[in-house]
Amino acid sequence: MRSRMLSMLAVAAFVAFGVQASHVKAEGPTHEGTVVSFAGDKLMMTAGGKEHSHTLAKDAKLTIDGKEAKQADFKAGMKIRVTTGKSSDGKPVATMVEGLDKNTDFGK
Repeated sequence: MRSRMLSMLAVAAFVAFGVQASHVKAEGPTHEGTVVSFAGDKLMMTAGGKEHSHTLAKDAKLTIDGKEAKQADFKAGMKIRVTTGKSSDGKPVATMVEGLDKNTDFGK
């Protein structure tokens, strides 16, 4: 009886935690630049002297100086590093946006 309960708990844990597949590829290429604007699901940035935009993934991770942040915390001119990936429908998205405020460089 006890082993049956443990088996049921293991199955329940798998269903609760293991089946929640992310809709976005978590890791991908990164590049650094500065914020131009950040509104809705659009991030405008400059990198290498060129301005371009990223669509933010619905489950994107936002951090500033290594701490969780909100979109409103990112200000124009802030140094950022953007990690890109693909959504479940194959479209390119920003999966992570890391900003620097007090820190001088990005952590590893």
